[in-house]
Amino acid sequence: MHRKMRGARLLAFSVLAFGFVGSRIAVAQAASNSLGIFENQSDVGRVMPPGAATFDAATGVYTIRSAGEDLWADVDEFHFVWKKVSGDVSLTADVKVADGSATSHPHRKALLMFRQTLDSDALFAVAAIHGSRETALQYRRAKGDMMQTILFNIGAPQRMRLEKRGDTITLFLSRHGEPLHQTGASTKLHFDGTFYAGLGMCARKKDTVEQATFAHVELQPLKPSAAPVPMELFSTLHTIAVDPKVPMDFVIQTGKGQMEAPNWSRDGKTLIFDRAGKLWSVTADEGEGEFSEATPIEIGNATDCTGSHGFSPDGKCLAMTCTTPNQPGRRIYIVPATGGTPRLVTANPDSYFHSWSRDGKTILFTRPGKGASSIYSIAADGGQETALTSGTGISDAPDYSSDDRWIYFNSDRAGGMQIWRMRPDGGDPEQVTFDERPNWTPHPSPDGKSILILSYDKGVTGHAANKDVTLRVLNVSGGEIRDLVQIVGGAGSDNMPNWAPDGAHLAYVSYQFLPAEDEGSTQ
Repeated sequence: MHRKMRGARLLAFSVLAFGFVGSRIAVAQAASNSLGIFENQSDVGRVMPPGAATFDAATGVYTIRSAGEDLWADVDEFHFVWKKVSGDVSLTADVKVADGSATSHPHRKALLMFRQTLDSDALFAVAAIHGSRETALQYRRAKGDMMQTILFNIGAPQRMRLEKRGDTITLFLSRHGEPLHQTGASTKLHFDGTFYAGLGMCARKKDTVEQATFAHVELQPLKPSAAPVPMELFSTLHTIAVDPKVPMDFVIQTGKGQMEAPNWSRDGKTLIFDRAGKLWSVTADEGEGEFSEATPIEIGNATDCTGSHGFSPDGKCLAMTCTTPNQPGRRIYIVPATGGTPRLVTANPDSYFHSWSRDGKTILFTRPGKGASSIYSIAADGGQETALTSGTGISDAPDYSSDDRWIYFNSDRAGGMQIWRMRPDGGDPEQVTFDERPNWTPHPSPDGKSILILSYDKGVTGHAANKDVTLRVLNVSGGEIRDLVQIVGGAGSDNMPNWAPDGAHLAYVSYQFLPAEDEGSTQ
């Protein structure tokens, strides 16, 4: 549903083509190779009739015609023209899916691909443009895994680049001829040794042949810089389907700097997040068009707001943690959902909002101090606060269950950071997760059947930012945990309750570090 080549383009491959293996670069005349810069072509999976790729040395254009049922799930069918490469590399092209017939599948797709092997279920990353003009970064993390997809709220770009730096795969686009720019689509994949880089086409229908063309194709090694390169942080706001059979992940907003802690309006139409001490609202738009513009929420004289905010159950109010001129130190305030004058809730500073009770009467918050963190409750109208946890350890990220019978939270009271739950008065604490991974920020689903948790790799301490993390879904009744998506994130990714009201989607933020001069991946 959803969303700088430097100066002039390189000379067309009818003049000169660059090929490489590892760090060695070889120069060859394109005219001497019937596939230009590529070595060979193959059908991957069952493709009938067999596909074919041709290269026009006079124009530098590759044309691929192929059938194939799909590039999806755990088995692929498409035609691939490729070169074996290793190390860091970028693949760039102007891509066009040919107009189809009345019976063509709207999701026939043209591909820029890195692929570990030619097996039909191999690990891969691909930049895809569909016949419907949908654009996506798709990937399979390991041989035989289900494919995952990051989609964009934009139409088909004019030019695309797929880039591998270490284990980070990033997609860059130019929609109207502007310099290539990052899109918010990035994933971590590990390619062992030599792998395949190339162009592909999939008809999305068995026994139906469709066509795509690729012009101004560049396949280049990314050479390490002689001096350290300054890095810039980019943030991407996503929504993702929870159903593992529909691995759809949509980019809502992306840009420089740090966005944090998205949560949904109660009608499911809007997401809020914090950035640079302010709260912002953006349409949760998964339709065709440009990225929606985020707008600041009116919060009066409140400043220095954090990723601790959330709508009341009736959707009429927004709780937030900010500072005001006459109340230094962060406290919890409430404003109307559409913005307005902040009303003070907590008299004491260092109060960080986390959750509303489902009846809307009580707010949960935390207060750090001396290396510890404790959980408190307070009436939404303010008044006396009640400590629900005590001790020297960390108890954090409290969130009510859908029936208000439990409060889920993360705690290190038994050693490592795990998910716990307790009664609303703080009684009957019990541990919920027991694995070796540090688990944080539990968020119960609207139907009460699932808990979203954020898990770090073993050995990571604290609620660190910009780490390899996994968003996982815990089945409440059976205790099973399944991976939803692996990202670079942590603190800021899902600090607050982030389920959509329909319980079918989640919102989260991922992060990318890109070389400062590589914002547009100029090479």
